[in-house]
Amino acid sequence: MSHSNQAQASVHTGTMQTVDSVSGWSLAQVMDYVKNANKPMVFKGLCHHWPVVQAGLESADKALDYLRQFYQGNAVTAYYLPPEQQGRVFYNEQLNGFNYQAGRLDFNQLVSRLQQENASPTPAGIYMGSTDIHHFLPGLGEQNSLDISPINPLTSIWLGNKTKVAAHFDFPLNLACNVVGKRTFTLFPPEQISNLYVGPMEFAPGGQDISMVDFDKPDFERFPKFKHALAASLTAELTPGDVLFIPSMWWHHVRGIDDINVLITHWWRDTPGHLGRPNNALLHSVLSLRSLPKAQRQAWKAIFDHYIFEHDEVDDSHIPDDAKGMLSKPLDELNARKLRAELINKLKR
Repeated sequence: MSHSNQAQASVHTGTMQTVDSVSGWSLAQVMDYVKNANKPMVFKGLCHHWPVVQAGLESADKALDYLRQFYQGNAVTAYYLPPEQQGRVFYNEQLNGFNYQAGRLDFNQLVSRLQQENASPTPAGIYMGSTDIHHFLPGLGEQNSLDISPINPLTSIWLGNKTKVAAHFDFPLNLACNVVGKRTFTLFPPEQISNLYVGPMEFAPGGQDISMVDFDKPDFERFPKFKHALAASLTAELTPGDVLFIPSMWWHHVRGIDDINVLITHWWRDTPGHLGRPNNALLHSVLSLRSLPKAQRQAWKAIFDHYIFEHDEVDDSHIPDDAKGMLSKPLDELNARKLRAELINKLKR
């Protein structure tokens, strides 16, 4: 068997480690677990009782009809992938665009096109990514979302046929509820980034950096370190009603298995919003640090370790608490605002 075929067999036959799973947990138990969890977990059947899950267990068409009743006319964004792309949401060959066409359309038209394509012997890929259910399908979330108050998550619906979303990471934590069809998640811990061969930062499908590796036929001559990523990966096979917890920053490749697949996700961050988006700091570092000579980069690495990455081990008791300012831990909103204003002023110079 070739390397490529070995990898495909490994990815799709479950010979890799699987995500731990539990059954019968209450939502309170789930939320108690995720407070300090740093690994994925599958909660079997947690949303099995939802009306959309029950409709989908009767038939995919019943689930689609159930969703239609909540639609109020706001156009949704959807992707069309030609049949030869085999459902893989990705770049074009030149990496200066994408392999799909995106557009805004009526949700009912999207559902009809999805049903039409699935009746074809060579269906095109139809995919609606993260779509706010409260805005586009108001009322759906009342009985088909997780009540994790006082957290107010961004709750989104994902709909498509046999599509594949390349491995990527998200900053928010995520409780992903698989409601119609089956999905396979292949997950990688954050430290595997160097083994995933991440594509351009300027733009990517879905707006998030992605792995360039084709999981159906990984090219180990071009991507040799991907073997190490596979060795560290976890897989989750989700059936209707299962919920997957994805910790912040974990990479995940997502595959819709059935002709109709529906997912409802809950994203939230476990730090205050006034702290900003870490990705902004990364982009600023690319601008100001990445092109420095190596010796200077190493010097800044020591400074970043001291103030940012290893600050828990740093003794700063020599600075009075009322004089710590931006070094206060955690950073309060007033000092965050001062720091943001200072950054804006410096960027103008």
